[in-house]
Amino acid sequence: MNRIDQLFQNKKSGILSVFFTAGFPSLNDTTEIAKQLDAAGVDMIEIGIPFSDPIADGPIIQASSKQAIDNGMTVKLLLEQVHEIRQSVSIPIVLMGYLNPVMQFGMEKFFTEAKAAGADGFILPDMPFDEYQHRYRQPMEANDLRNIFLVSPTTSEARIRKIDEASRGFIYAVSSSSTTGAKKGFQTEQVSYFERLNSMKLENPFLIGFGISNHETFTTACRYSAGVIVGSAFIECLRTAEDFSAAIPNFIDHLKG
Repeated sequence: MNRIDQLFQNKKSGILSVFFTAGFPSLNDTTEIAKQLDAAGVDMIEIGIPFSDPIADGPIIQASSKQAIDNGMTVKLLLEQVHEIRQSVSIPIVLMGYLNPVMQFGMEKFFTEAKAAGADGFILPDMPFDEYQHRYRQPMEANDLRNIFLVSPTTSEARIRKIDEASRGFIYAVSSSSTTGAKKGFQTEQVSYFERLNSMKLENPFLIGFGISNHETFTTACRYSAGVIVGSAFIECLRTAEDFSAAIPNFIDHLKG
């Protein structure tokens, strides 16, 4: 069974998925960060594929992506690092990034090699829905990989249901229509959006991301969803950390409270 499916089958609430950029802060930090997150009790990790023009990301993730590229990170090296991570880490691994570097690598080659390395799915925010359905769904599913779609406060109910019907694994519910970035709390309209998603009784569970940075935002998001995705706040933790083995478990403990 796909590890993402297994996670959501076994755990219905309080799931914590953490995003970090491959090759940041240093080129070869990817494996150690993944191991430390696993040891700290994270349920799933999302490893970012660095790209020179990450339009949906805020300044913190943009800066990490630039640093990773400057360090020499490539898709090929990332897949090698995923293979290394998989030797000791059993939680789901999702690769997240933009289509451009994946297409340059070769889409079907990427699916095959990502599966062989031990990845369980992808988040490719700029992949058109129809293109996925007609070109990429079959090769992804042939490799038992999950493609994770994003929905936002401006996504219509009809489209959410269309995405839900086409999805396996989970849905990524973006908490706002802005770029990524840590926030201190959620606005009333964001909570209303979470309530609306929850009331739709979707076939797939959803995780809330964008703006999760502390115990308050973690618990609020978990009240309406299966769990959360944390990115920018964790990237900032890595940027300032002197020792991952101390900083990462402290960050996770602070988040969960």
